[in-house]
Amino acid sequence: MIDVQVPLRRVCIVMMSAVGDAVHVLPVINALKRHSSDVHITWILQPGPASLVRGHRSVDDILIFDRAKGVRAFADMRQMLASRQFDLVINLQVYFKAGIVTRFTHAPIKLGFDRARARDFNWLFTTHRIPPHVQQHVQDQYFEFLAALNIPHEPVEWDLGPWPAERAWQREFFARFDRPTAAIVVATSKPQKDWMPERWAEVVDALWHDFGLQPVLVGGQSERERHAEQVIMQRARHKPHSALGSGLRNLVGILDGSSLSLAPDTGPLHMAVALDRPIISLLGYTNPRRTGPYRKFHDLIIDAYGDQGGTYPISMENRPDRMPRISVRDVLDRVERWRSVYQSAVSGPKV
Repeated sequence: MIDVQVPLRRVCIVMMSAVGDAVHVLPVINALKRHSSDVHITWILQPGPASLVRGHRSVDDILIFDRAKGVRAFADMRQMLASRQFDLVINLQVYFKAGIVTRFTHAPIKLGFDRARARDFNWLFTTHRIPPHVQQHVQDQYFEFLAALNIPHEPVEWDLGPWPAERAWQREFFARFDRPTAAIVVATSKPQKDWMPERWAEVVDALWHDFGLQPVLVGGQSERERHAEQVIMQRARHKPHSALGSGLRNLVGILDGSSLSLAPDTGPLHMAVALDRPIISLLGYTNPRRTGPYRKFHDLIIDAYGDQGGTYPISMENRPDRMPRISVRDVLDRVERWRSVYQSAVSGPKV
């Protein structure tokens, strides 16, 4: 615990990273709300993740840090924070840009990572730091901040949705299919995390012909995602349905309504876990023990990060060129596992 009594009236969260990290923040802010129901939570984050969490019951205010603006993004943030006063700022990032934004906030207590884990001198911008700790899953790492505040993190709750107003879109989306769906995340933010689209095409055909599933391609509209979509459509004998570019809130509805999802290490993987929907994880570049599915569906992980029969510690080390180790057979073996363990429990949208 930190050695200062912290009033929880106005709290600012600094987390301007990607969608997966935003999902990991949700149990933290839900725990803060359970502890103090009248706490006002302001969250500084980027436009993409903002579209996912805007409207969440525990998010009272969102301040957008648009890194595409470059230096201007910092000037805009400084202006937005100039007249705001907080009791507590929680800096959940370890990089310099988050330190600069934390510096712009006005609060007597700014809680960040210990010096060993904070990068780029990020620790200089905080007044208090969580105790040193060995590396662990990102979700548990965030819970260290709650422990420092003497706030229980259990039960772990995401409450990601779909929200009532989104159910009509979800029903309309799934009404077009006459069989259960399998959502496939075709690409990620880093090429080294991606799996080859020609192999996805083989999986698409097996899902349709051997497992009675309707494959649905999901993701954004980046150049690599569109390329993967094109390759899959050209090579697959049964053309999947493409829902690329549906938006993050609609993606929540798709993942929630799918009987199975398949994804490399990227935001939708963690969204599926938050929704308690079975997910096959294809992991090679990042450490599964640190960034894999949290507490669930470990029997559906395909681990190309480690060497066969070997063990490895939890670390931030990335291992390039490992994703090609994952074969189509590896993926289909996990689909078989899903069919034997999970299929009967997951039949469609929870409407």
